[in-house]
Amino acid sequence: MRNEFLIDLNRCTGCWACAMACKVINRLDDEEFWITVRTNGSGEGIDMPQGKWPNLSMNWMPIYSDKCIDCAPRQKEGKRPFCEQSCPVHAITYGEDAEKHEQELRDDGFEIFELGKFEEKRKNVKYAKKETPRLR
Repeated sequence: MRNEFLIDLNRCTGCWACAMACKVINRLDDEEFWITVRTNGSGEGIDMPQGKWPNLSMNWMPIYSDKCIDCAPRQKEGKRPFCEQSCPVHAITYGEDAEKHEQELRDDGFEIFELGKFEEKRKNVKYAKKETPRLR
């Protein structure tokens, strides 16, 4: 089983359920997060879209820290990682399911990529994104 996460950025709604699930199951301090959710927009404020009407866009990207442990104790019990299990829109897949899903998304025209060299970024996290047509 591959210990790899695949995040479908077209599904992610920026709800932070993955980060909160990780925080709770791992009993992290209030200020500590092993997953954060970055808002990709204009940078002009919190949750501000980029572009001009009617071509506005905004998306979110869960960023896994290198402290992520894949919920190893849960997996020994035959359970999925808590972040994956808690995602309400099924944007996160893990392990063999991620490998299968990655191929399905590639076949559907999604770009699969990893983040560049970010400090404390966890290895083995891939992202999938498909550009959607914009209104004219």
